[in-house]
Amino acid sequence: MDRTPGDWRPKLCYVESKAGLRVWSRGQDRRIECPSSAARTQQNAEKLEKAVGILILLMCCTSHYADARIASQFALPARDEEVGEESGLESQRAFESLLTLDQQQAGSRRLSFLVPTPSMILPYHNGVILSGAPEIAVYVIWYGSFGAAQKAPIVDFLSSFSAAPTVAPSVASWWKITAGYKDSQGLAVAPMVRLAGQQELADYSRGKALKNADIQALVLSSLATFPVDSNAMYVVLTAEDVVVEDFCRNECGAHLFTGPSAATKQQQLPIAWVGNSASQCPGLCAWPYAKPQYGPPGEPLLPPSGDVGTDGLIINLATILAGCATNPFNNGFFQGDASAPVEAATACAGTYGAGAYSGYPGQLLLDSASGASYNVLGAHGRQFLMPALWDPVTLACVAP
Repeated sequence: MDRTPGDWRPKLCYVESKAGLRVWSRGQDRRIECPSSAARTQQNAEKLEKAVGILILLMCCTSHYADARIASQFALPARDEEVGEESGLESQRAFESLLTLDQQQAGSRRLSFLVPTPSMILPYHNGVILSGAPEIAVYVIWYGSFGAAQKAPIVDFLSSFSAAPTVAPSVASWWKITAGYKDSQGLAVAPMVRLAGQQELADYSRGKALKNADIQALVLSSLATFPVDSNAMYVVLTAEDVVVEDFCRNECGAHLFTGPSAATKQQQLPIAWVGNSASQCPGLCAWPYAKPQYGPPGEPLLPPSGDVGTDGLIINLATILAGCATNPFNNGFFQGDASAPVEAATACAGTYGAGAYSGYPGQLLLDSASGASYNVLGAHGRQFLMPALWDPVTLACVAP
């Protein structure tokens, strides 16, 4: 029924014909045509279509805005004027590979981007490095039972830094990478390492389970034989039946330093220890010469000395030598927490040759006679596997 204009009611529609509906509007003596059910459905569909179109437009605008924000955040600037053009090209390539916008379907847009791995940087903390001298003297303490066949390759390794020049790659050429590490006075790490003295403690005088305090005590006792030299390294090598604090849990070796005392003539002395992991954790501390417990399939490589524990010890000794020379007192070159620093060799962990990636050591040299894998030559024709070192000049890991 009709409503008179005087009735105060909401707008109502009433059926007049199939063509449409009419209502009386409050306060107005005029008729308003209301759409039919079919017409209302059509109008709603049109409104929905417009809303979807607006939403798609907003998504596109937001996507392009995100592109610009991400590109500006991750674009790689040129490092310096000398390599500006090259770095610019690298930045452009990085930008091109950074963002990929994929149109999957109408009204759907996905933003995909690859965040580039930041370059590893080992900042200099303005402290002491083992620089300014022609060589770094190394004093070795053999703790536990070492056979002659185990000791010989280690002695030859420590004699390879100052040995007569050999065809590269050599231990000496590998060590030259450390020349890029310079102290606040511009002095580089000593160019050579020399085996300056040895002491044997085959009686396990402090037992077969050592703590860091025991390592320090062994070094302090050795000063009755060895000279006190703050620019030297005092290294304890432990036999395969000796357990050291944190060995095989999160360490294969470590370098520390003593506090000033009467025994050290009030100097801090760099000290270190490295263990033979053959019977404890070869997969952790002698890889790639031993298969890790949790790792990629495939057989391990053959060690040059024929002894997995010995060659693993040499790898870790090389790692410790490089770390100690460039960060002896935890205020040299390192990244991260000083109590667990990332250093010259650990910055490149697992890398021994070109093309290395997780589970693959990289391209190595192969001895055709023995089948052993190595990457450098040393004294008496010895073959060794040296870890890649982070180069402060190129800001990259460099394998021998």
